[in-house]
Amino acid sequence: MQLLSVAIGVASVVVLVALGEGARRYVLGEFSFIGKDTVVMFPGRKSTTGGMPPVTGVAARDITLADMLTIQRTVAGIESIAPVVVGNAPVSHGARERDSTVIGTSADFFAVRKLRIAQGSMLPSLALDIGTPVAVIGQKLKGELFGNRRAIGQWVRLRDYRFRVIGVLEGRGDSFGMDLSEAIFIPVASAQAVFNTNGLFRVVLKAREGVAIEPLKEALLARMTELHEGEEDVTVTSPDAMLSTFDGVLRVLTLGVSGIAAISLVVAGILVMNLTLMSVSQRTPEIGLLKALGATDAQVRAIFLAEAGVLAAAGAIAGMLGGRAAIALIAALYPAIPFASPLWALVAASALALATALLFAWLPAGKAARLEPVLALGRR
Repeated sequence: MQLLSVAIGVASVVVLVALGEGARRYVLGEFSFIGKDTVVMFPGRKSTTGGMPPVTGVAARDITLADMLTIQRTVAGIESIAPVVVGNAPVSHGARERDSTVIGTSADFFAVRKLRIAQGSMLPSLALDIGTPVAVIGQKLKGELFGNRRAIGQWVRLRDYRFRVIGVLEGRGDSFGMDLSEAIFIPVASAQAVFNTNGLFRVVLKAREGVAIEPLKEALLARMTELHEGEEDVTVTSPDAMLSTFDGVLRVLTLGVSGIAAISLVVAGILVMNLTLMSVSQRTPEIGLLKALGATDAQVRAIFLAEAGVLAAAGAIAGMLGGRAAIALIAALYPAIPFASPLWALVAASALALATALLFAWLPAGKAARLEPVLALGRR
């Protein structure tokens, strides 16, 4: 029972750290496609230093295409702008219909996101405020609507609008947990018409080569403040700031849940103490004989502490093996998430299990060491 308790405690710490690390690496990997020469703009203002940006895109005042056209003309150092509108709507072709994620954007989005086209071409390079009835669809959506038939040149219906398919996306193109193989991409102005909105979900801007990011961020924020009548109501951030924020938050969460799991090791330590107390009680004559033969208090104490240490070490090894097996199973079920238990987690969990067992075994071991030989030998 005591061995199982230690094993469960160690396995819990190992698994929870692996889950936290997997989530952290997954999120950082999802953001890694945004290069260091890229700036992201969100509606709404997060004034707390180091806080999370308002990634929901909800704010009192929208970022509009008119704003972006002005930014294009008046802010130096911008190579490309990829505004984004996101929504969900049924997409149909003939008798087939599927609910799909609709992404309104520009041709620059494909380059920034490093998306590849398997067939046809990407969205055309148009002025941001010009819509045209063309679309790029994901691989999975193509299969659901067209099967093995050719999709390029065919028309699909999106709500009350019709779009001609000019390209098919290669692979899944995952983005922030979203499977882009099920998405349809249309010009941003067309998406605003489909969803009857003027606001943008977010804007990704790429700086020209050699342009410093921080001055560009300041220039963008200053220009948007002017456009919004002196109100600083947008967040302009860079990948480094976003990654640092997410990394810090997820590390704290990982340590927090690991600390909760480590409480189980305290329970295991109490069970080890009870086991040691029972052992002292049952082996009192043996202890008396050892002391009569010349064993010192320190030697008697060391015997019981060694037993507790061996028990904790065996439980820790079993826990690490069980934890690694659980991680392998979870990784097989969710292969997209890079679950991993770092070396420090294995060492920390094992060391904590051993330290807890020795700490709680110290009291009963001391009790055994203080027994008088004559009295101990007299007990049965």
